[in-house]
Amino acid sequence: MKFKSIYLSAALALFLASCGSSKKITATPLAINTTITAKKADLTDTEEKRWSHLDLFNDTIPGMSVDRAYSTLLQGRKATKIIVGVVDSGVDIEHPDLQGVIWTNPKEIAGNGIDDDNNGYIDDIHGWNFLGDINHENMEFIRILKKGDDGSETYKRAKAKYDEEYNQALAGKMQMDFILKADKKFQELTGKENYTAEDLKALDLKDPSLTSVRSQFVMILAQISREELAKEVNSGVEHYTNEIEYHLNLKYNAREILGDNPDDFNSRGYGNNNVIGPDKDGAKHGTHVSGIIAQVRNNGIGGDGVASDVVEIMAVRAVPDGDEYDKDVALAIRYAVDNGAKVINGSFGKYFSTHSEWVYDAIKYAGEKDVLIVCAAGNEGAYLDKNGGVERYPNDNMVTGPEFSDNFICIGALNNKLTEKGLVAPFSNYGKNNVDVFSPGMRIYATTPDNHYEFLQGTSMASPNAAGVAALIRAYYPKLSASQVKHILMDSGLAPNMQVQVGEGEDQKVIMFSEASKSGKIVNAYNALIMADQISRGK
Repeated sequence: MKFKSIYLSAALALFLASCGSSKKITATPLAINTTITAKKADLTDTEEKRWSHLDLFNDTIPGMSVDRAYSTLLQGRKATKIIVGVVDSGVDIEHPDLQGVIWTNPKEIAGNGIDDDNNGYIDDIHGWNFLGDINHENMEFIRILKKGDDGSETYKRAKAKYDEEYNQALAGKMQMDFILKADKKFQELTGKENYTAEDLKALDLKDPSLTSVRSQFVMILAQISREELAKEVNSGVEHYTNEIEYHLNLKYNAREILGDNPDDFNSRGYGNNNVIGPDKDGAKHGTHVSGIIAQVRNNGIGGDGVASDVVEIMAVRAVPDGDEYDKDVALAIRYAVDNGAKVINGSFGKYFSTHSEWVYDAIKYAGEKDVLIVCAAGNEGAYLDKNGGVERYPNDNMVTGPEFSDNFICIGALNNKLTEKGLVAPFSNYGKNNVDVFSPGMRIYATTPDNHYEFLQGTSMASPNAAGVAALIRAYYPKLSASQVKHILMDSGLAPNMQVQVGEGEDQKVIMFSEASKSGKIVNAYNALIMADQISRGK
């Protein structure tokens, strides 16, 4: 006889669904047991746009096996929505590939000018903007210099850093200006805005300065178009201009715009609820980071997010163009924790810190609330273990000591080639003690403001790739702790037994990949979910 009770039928359906969602995973983890022949051909456009989701075994590309995880492990499984706090430069929450995954504060009524949830932030509907209308900031060592020479080693180190950086910025700006002038002259001589390498070769040049630079232009144009070259040069001009006018300018004080004292941790409630920021261009970095985690999968536009279906992005704006303030970072972490984030991505960092204790306390607070913090290792191609430990913030070991909280994981960046020179991104910092694991960070395709998509690269891109996998684990196995998820990311990864080139310029060297991080591994979503399933069952 057919069962007719609506209530019991619904309960039975729920029971069956829950059984399906908790079905034991029997798949065997991936392991590198034999030599894998590296992919020799260039990546296709499609492969390049989503290489971080591909597979070392199926595609011979050192991605995170995200596609394999979705197709073989996650079909039919139920998940709990996970809030991911993106502490960054702002997020374009209006981007069509992100609109559906933006966190909305359920306790706040939009636009009424009242702090409905009594959390200290009025109308914080999608997060909070701790920078208000600030776009640009000083570097931290500039702030130290502004306070005057106190005779300390920190001041001396800051002064030396300023002298080095300022001279480099002036030289870089002059170089970019020279390239711009040469580009303009080549346009005039060829009669073309978008000239080619062949056009330049055909020129009969009389100016020796143009003759000397032509060969460099020809070499570059053999790789990219003149439009791309112009874009790169303009980006370089903007970079060095910002360094001179804002980052390294001893007379610039952006904090006056905000009206906050960054040395008073008890002064709260500053900023506003515009999580995009004063203009969308300034939110490019945070929008790209958010897209890596959550842009819609398989919709035929842009790239694919690692954890699109199971996450909500909480936008917390605290990272300007320049160095972030410790106060803003500490409060941003606490804000994300207090409002339900279970994973926080921090694609930022600096080498001086005046109030690191505030950030350390925030990391510990997140640990007490079972929140995982995923952070970028940095893009200086530096050996972070040098001389006992390079001062890079934030960190979870107070630079040289033991880890004080087991909820913080530091991510290095991979390139997309399984070769000695191609596996570790040349810009990525590394270190057996201070970097935990590596994930894809070279030329990652994701959302940028005003409905656009771009390739960006950096450990800033590697961190959200790892954070996306962490979110998948927490969504499908919500009972696992932040510490367990951290160690799953590290322990379940693939371990290429090979030499790799690390660092850039004079600091470039070859080491075993196992020495580049604490785990010696590459984040792998497929393996991570298998291990998560095993640990959740007490095995």
